[in-house]
Amino acid sequence: MSLTSRHGVTSTDTRDPIGVAVAFLNRLASTGALDRFGLRKPAERVVFEATRSGFRTAGNLNRAFARAGGKGGTPARVPTAAGTGTFDLTPTDDEQMLVDVVTELATEMVRPAAAEANEACRAPDDLLKAGLEIGLPLLAVPEDLGGISTERSAMAGTLVAEALAKGDMGLAVACLAPGAVSTALSLWGSDEQQATYLPAFTGDDVPAAALAITEPRPLFDPFRLRTTATRDGDGYRLNGIKSMVPRGADAELFVIAAELEGTPALFLVESSSPGLEIEAEPSMGLRAAALSRVVLKDVRVGALALLGDPDAYTECVRLSRLAWCALSVGTAQAVLDYVIPYVNEREAFGEPVSHRQSVAFMVANIGIELQAMRLLTYKAASRAAQGKSFDREVALARRLCAERGMQIGNDGVQLLGGHGFVKEHPVERWYRDLRAIGLVEGGVLV
Repeated sequence: MSLTSRHGVTSTDTRDPIGVAVAFLNRLASTGALDRFGLRKPAERVVFEATRSGFRTAGNLNRAFARAGGKGGTPARVPTAAGTGTFDLTPTDDEQMLVDVVTELATEMVRPAAAEANEACRAPDDLLKAGLEIGLPLLAVPEDLGGISTERSAMAGTLVAEALAKGDMGLAVACLAPGAVSTALSLWGSDEQQATYLPAFTGDDVPAAALAITEPRPLFDPFRLRTTATRDGDGYRLNGIKSMVPRGADAELFVIAAELEGTPALFLVESSSPGLEIEAEPSMGLRAAALSRVVLKDVRVGALALLGDPDAYTECVRLSRLAWCALSVGTAQAVLDYVIPYVNEREAFGEPVSHRQSVAFMVANIGIELQAMRLLTYKAASRAAQGKSFDREVALARRLCAERGMQIGNDGVQLLGGHGFVKEHPVERWYRDLRAIGLVEGGVLV
């Protein structure tokens, strides 16, 4: 029996795009693993801003990624999905089952933990562990390398990011950050790079990891980097500063974007590398993602560090932007779901405020813009999964999600009036998070 994807992907019951993932997640859900993780209340609030006064060495220095020789053959890659030519972006049954599992995590753990994580500027350990338990870092890792992907999973990754962001965008970024590195290794890593680093992501002790592209300067262009890589014998030396890196203080492995001989490239950098330091970077939004600056001062890496080619870097930027579009769709959906019952229940002058045309039209506009954001994002994801050009689609999606997503956040605050301005309601946090869509590069990847 075959399953035909409604977004143009064909699969079978034994080799569908994410069938292995769904089987794994269903077994996990049946054991009640999610229920084992209660929300742990921190013994004390972490004053994250206090570390801004100085630098410190980043990450867990105990882990050593032992260099492993590859088999000397072609690195493992997941094949692109086959297209049917049908324009229908409805998720397949398999994808919907995956989304249902992630939605359960977002509803039961992410949303309840969001306010406290926002104040503490970090994600709860139990939530991060639950994200690992359901296999978030493995979505794009080939089955041959211990992952759960048999076909390109850009669409699945997009749906997962959207579902998580309905709970909270900051926590979604924190949970998805390690997967950005494992996805990059799966898509562009050499045989030796995959053998060296991917086993850590498919094992029981998954490292925190981060994709760092953004730099702290106005009008940042990811194709005009100031972070540089210069050749040094058989390796490279990296210098520069990366900004808005999720969970940078915890990360054990980074994928760093740097300019090499006039061309942007990606480099694998371990947190134990001498000269790599971390500075806390308190932010307006995405506070639960524990954003940091990564400072590189003559960081020496070997020849193995260069990841992919210039085309890989371009694709990385586009797939990262696609992931941020998905996050914006999920958060905007959370805004819509929250304001509809509020305006129907809130009364003024003896009737619900939703009876006022100005209110009703504003809610309707949120729904219209949200649907446009979703359709553009899904179309870009579907083309990416099939190995087709998606540069135009992702550019349109990012422009719309950055502008209209921010407006949806603003309208959500406006519809709640004075309640929208106070922290009793989550719309002010969603507004702050949605403003990041047009600013951040990297961090997440599908």
